[in-house]
Amino acid sequence: MKKITLIIAIAFLIASCGSSRIGQSSPYADSGYNDSLITQSLFNDKASTINEEGIQKILDGSFKLPTQLRVAIVKLENSQVRRNYWSYWSDEEYLKTQQSYLDLFAERFRQSSRVIKLSTIPDLLISKTPSFTNIREAAVRMQADIVVVYSISGDIYSKYKFLSKPDIKAFATTQLIILDVRTGLVPFSTIVTKDFLAQKGKEEINNTEARNRIQNEAVLMTINEIGQQVTEFLKISK
Repeated sequence: MKKITLIIAIAFLIASCGSSRIGQSSPYADSGYNDSLITQSLFNDKASTINEEGIQKILDGSFKLPTQLRVAIVKLENSQVRRNYWSYWSDEEYLKTQQSYLDLFAERFRQSSRVIKLSTIPDLLISKTPSFTNIREAAVRMQADIVVVYSISGDIYSKYKFLSKPDIKAFATTQLIILDVRTGLVPFSTIVTKDFLAQKGKEEINNTEARNRIQNEAVLMTINEIGQQVTEFLKISK
């Protein structure tokens, strides 16, 4: 009988300890701490351009691009990139090449049946250090529904071989975003990096011509891939 009483007492003690642990699952249970769900930033960021109410509406809301799109394109360029990556081009060659890239982007967008108008935002409407606000306002003046913003950068080097032509390798990185003018949102963005390796051709007078050609090939590879991505995006975002 004493054994039974002892077993019951031990069982009661174990049960009491267990329930005590359950009741104190939170380390702040005795401190009056309220484990509430945080739904917005509690930091006072004076540099923010969006207030907390706007952030909540953007994250909780949804939007849709117009079925028919008026598109404006703008190219961003860093002066440091101009000096480094494009240093082998003459001014005339550089301008012609940049125009060919712009034309290729325009051609990719024209392939979509949704695009009813396409224009290029001139440098006169863009500041030297453009912001999203500056770009958006320029697009408004041109009555564009979306703005396509892109930039191209990269690097190039030669690997010399004994008694043979050196290998020339170019890297190109193209970044592109689509900015919805009405809302200021960015429904599409992509970064594509490609490399192209080749040697100086027989018809090329010097390595500069070869570098320009190889550099151009790397850029074209990135633009073609982005063109495919954009085409697919415009199909599924109706």
